[in-house]
Amino acid sequence: MSTSHPIEGPDPVRALSDVPSIEVISRAAVMLMSAAAEKLGLADPDPTESDRLDLDEARRLITALAGLITASVEYLGVHAAPLRDGLQALQKAFREASVVPDEPGQGPGEKYTGPVY
Repeated sequence: MSTSHPIEGPDPVRALSDVPSIEVISRAAVMLMSAAAEKLGLADPDPTESDRLDLDEARRLITALAGLITASVEYLGVHAAPLRDGLQALQKAFREASVVPDEPGQGPGEKYTGPVY
């Protein structure tokens, strides 16, 4: 009897040493993006009415994402552009969600990416 999972293959758990760095970086970035989107209420029909809306938490996640992408951009290859686009979309969504928007260059992650308008 095989213990393999039909979707994941014979060994669904990979040793971390077997995972390429680009995959680790990309997965971390996607997790930060998803969490930031949740904290911006973007998963709800009306983000302004979301119970999950938490701009303080979103700011931290977006800043961490910006730092990760900026620090690893030379290794991201074809993944760089979509990750940067996602980051910029989150930065813009944060600015729109803010009652008093930050000055250009002062928003989440902008110390790493430059101003987002």
